Amino acid sequence: MSEKTIDSFRARRGLRGGHRQTIASFLLQRKITLPTAEESQVEVEPGVSVLCQCHWQADRARALTVLVVHGLEGSSDSQYMLGIASKGLAAGMSVVRMNQRNCGGMDDCAPTLYHSGRSQDVAAVASHLIQSHRISKLALVGFSMGGNLVLKLAGEWGTSGPREFRAVAAVCPALDLAASADALHSPGNWLYEQYFLWKLRRRMREKARLFPGSFDLSRLRNLASLRDFDDRVTAYYCGFAGASDYYARSAAANVIDRVAVPTLILNAANDPFIRILPQTRSKIEANANINFVETEDGGHCSFLASPNGYDGRWAEQQIVNFLTKLDL
Repeated sequence: MSEKTIDSFRARRGLRGGHRQTIASFLLQRKITLPTAEESQVEVEPGVSVLCQCHWQADRARALTVLVVHGLEGSSDSQYMLGIASKGLAAGMSVVRMNQRNCGGMDDCAPTLYHSGRSQDVAAVASHLIQSHRISKLALVGFSMGGNLVLKLAGEWGTSGPREFRAVAAVCPALDLAASADALHSPGNWLYEQYFLWKLRRRMREKARLFPGSFDLSRLRNLASLRDFDDRVTAYYCGFAGASDYYARSAAANVIDRVAVPTLILNAANDPFIRILPQTRSKIEANANINFVETEDGGHCSFLASPNGYDGRWAEQQIVNFLTKLDL
C-alpha cells in the first residue's frame, strides 16, 4: 500500500514552504466548539494517572472509538487534537483525547516524566476503554511524538493486539528519534528547538516544585539542544544510559515492520525537523498494511490547504476519511 509521493495536498496561497506551513499552523488559531467532554483519569502504572477527554457517540459500543495522542509539549487542548475530535465526531466516531503523563495540567499526578517510548501508557488507556466502556472498535491516531507512540504500540502488538484494535494513523511521526533530534539542532531550526527547550525547562521547574528532592535542576544548566535535554534529563530520570540509548530503544522504526492493521502515515518532505531514514522507509515500503503518503509541502503537522467545504486542515480530514473508508 506504500506510495512514495502523493501530490494531492496543495498549500494555502501565501503559505508554501515548510517553515511557513509550520509557523502558520501555530499562529492561525481556530475556534473549535466541542460538546462537553467526559473526563476520565486512567491509571497507566501504579500511582501514575493520565487525563483523557472523552467524546462519546450515543452508542459507544458500536461506534469506532479514536484514541488520539499529542506531540512533544502538547496536550488534549492542542489545536490538532481539537480539530481531529471535531471532524471525527461529525463522522460518527467517538473520540478520546489522551494527555501524556504530566500533560493537560497533570504534573502533580506523576513523579515521573513522559517520553517517546512510553507506548505502554497508550496501551493502558486502550485497555481501559475496551474493558470499562465496552467499545468494540478502536483506532489509534498520533501527531509527531504521539505518532511515534501509536506506531510503536501497533508494532509491539503486531498480530497479538486486542481484537478491538482495527487501525492506526500518524501525522509526521518521529519514527527515527535520533535523526529528528539532530535535525532539530540545525541552524535553520533554532526557533523550534528553543521553543521546545523553553517549554521543557519550565515543566522541569514545575516538577521540582511539586516533588521536592526528586529532580535536580542543575541538570538544566547549559543545555544547547534537545539531545542535551534528553541526555541529561529524560534518559537520566527514565532509565536509559543516555540520549542515544533512549532514542534507539524508543523509536517506532524498530517495530514498524510488524504493524498488522490498516495504517496511514502522512509526512511532508519539507518538514523542518522530522527525518525518516532510508532503512525505515524500506520497512514501511515492505509492509503491505501501511499506506505511506508523503507530500512535497506541508511542514510539521501543518498541511494548511485552502478551505474548500472544510477548514483546510488537510491532514485531519485525510485521517477521518481514511478511517471512514475502512468501514470498520
